[in-house]
Amino acid sequence: MTVTIVGSQLGDEGKGGVVDLWGDAVDVVARYQGGDNAGHTVVEDGTEYKLSLVPSGAVRGKVGVLGNGCVVNPSTLFEEIDDLRERGLDPDVRVARRAHVIFPYHRVLDGIEEDVKSDSDMKVGTTGRGIGPTYEDKAGRRGIRVADLLDSEGLREKLEYVVPQKQRLAEDVFGVETGEEFDIASLYEEYKSYGERLADEDMTVEAGQFLTDRIADGDDVMFEGAQGTLIDIDHGNYPYVTSSNPTAGGAATGTGLSPGIVGGGEIVGIVKAYLTRVGSGPLPTELGGVVGDTPGYDERGEGDNEDVAEYIREEGGEYGTVTGRPRRVGWLDMPMLRHSARTNGFTGLAVNHIDVLSDLDEVKVGHSYDLDGEEIYTVPATTERWSDCEPNFRTFDGWDDVNWSDVADEGYDAIPENARAYLEYVSDELDTDVYAVGVGPGREETVVLENPLE
Repeated sequence: MTVTIVGSQLGDEGKGGVVDLWGDAVDVVARYQGGDNAGHTVVEDGTEYKLSLVPSGAVRGKVGVLGNGCVVNPSTLFEEIDDLRERGLDPDVRVARRAHVIFPYHRVLDGIEEDVKSDSDMKVGTTGRGIGPTYEDKAGRRGIRVADLLDSEGLREKLEYVVPQKQRLAEDVFGVETGEEFDIASLYEEYKSYGERLADEDMTVEAGQFLTDRIADGDDVMFEGAQGTLIDIDHGNYPYVTSSNPTAGGAATGTGLSPGIVGGGEIVGIVKAYLTRVGSGPLPTELGGVVGDTPGYDERGEGDNEDVAEYIREEGGEYGTVTGRPRRVGWLDMPMLRHSARTNGFTGLAVNHIDVLSDLDEVKVGHSYDLDGEEIYTVPATTERWSDCEPNFRTFDGWDDVNWSDVADEGYDAIPENARAYLEYVSDELDTDVYAVGVGPGREETVVLENPLE
């Protein structure tokens, strides 16, 4: 049995919590794309764990795999593993030998490009972790992979080839003075030591073969995506996207397993009951209310809308796990979810943070868009056309705040009636059953209607 967990929106939907919820029933949790720009927050017995690279299943003692579709910062990886060990856990993390490695010069170049774009509307609002430049090197066939860290002679040869190129790019094109991040000797010593630790702890695997063998032995495997569908490099609102494929198809290419294995299992779309975004790009249902210079803030949110946005942001703790930036807030966007359901083939939904919307007089949903006088029901292909879309809202009566812990204990019928009407609307529009409803941050604060592993 395999289950793929996919973000249906713009990231921050609560994927890590859902992986943790069902993670006890699986044997392996595999990340299939992204790097340490992706934050997962998991709560275990009241203790909060914030992970940016280690798969969420580590908190429950599951084998974690970083697939070949990931980009790996070894420093972050070992920091997280060491922190988990200091907190009494014993994470078992394997890293695909085919995964690409993030180097300090990638992070420098990431920052340079964002600075160059800062005076235009092209700024993406990246985390500055070097994710995009590492994927660029992968596509340009000059990347350095995890397996290369285990080969000291090959590592030095590859660094001697690529680092001078990066240094000239920084100095000659962008006019930036470079430092130790571009020093071949120090990079070689640092990354050779990472390779030695990976070898000493027997952490590297041929991911496709490793996962195939585990499945053949009867193990259940969960595939964990980072970010969300609308920032997929192919299916998101380009160029305000990540540099990999968070969609379900990425679970195949990013692990080395066949599409039949991924598609033959469950694919669960994670939906936040409202909408948030960190970074630039369109957000047609945006409420506004971000103070300061948050990239991409839409000035359409004013007055009462700003108050609602701030209420949701504070109630939901809507600040980036990795960056700490305040997230932009909007009402649920149904054209976005229809696009996601079609792209991923969801077999079920997990809707999170329904509790955050409590005590609002009314809750809105962007049901469709108006574009050039036509009503449309999905997301246009270009960012420019998406920016031109005006949402058509449907309004739902709000619901009172209740003891959500009791609701989680009692089940679906204990959810306030108006909230259930909201959930059933989402399910009907996407023609997909709701498997779980998150009513709080803890694992036990979830109403489970159906377990995809049973």
